[in-house]
Amino acid sequence: MSDTQYVLLDEPLWPLMNKFYRSHQSSMKAVRDAQLWVARREEIVAALCLRPVAGGRWLTGLFVDPACREQGIAAELIAAAVQGVTEPVWLFCHPDLRGFYERRGFSFDPALPQAMAERLSRYARSKPMIAMGLEP
Repeated sequence: MSDTQYVLLDEPLWPLMNKFYRSHQSSMKAVRDAQLWVARREEIVAALCLRPVAGGRWLTGLFVDPACREQGIAAELIAAAVQGVTEPVWLFCHPDLRGFYERRGFSFDPALPQAMAERLSRYARSKPMIAMGLEP
């Protein structure tokens, strides 16, 4: 939608991102050492964190207001967040989301730095989880 703005959230506004997550009973949280990206109409309708990690960036916390899904907001927010990033971007997701991320240029089972591979291994013990990667 043309009335949606995709912006890097200024630090004084970071609490709004956690308020957005809480309002949807999401366990996701804004990460202080990350770039916090949001899609806004009058209010925040989607959010994600782009966090620096060894060798690249880690995309976490992607959440779209259920009333705003199926409108391309997640795709546009991801595109805005990774535009100009000159290092790999990785994310972990449920296997059912593989096609969604592949359509956005991410590849399945990328080479991960050791710390990210260990983190994925820990997460995958408790729920189905795959790694996806986007090269600059």
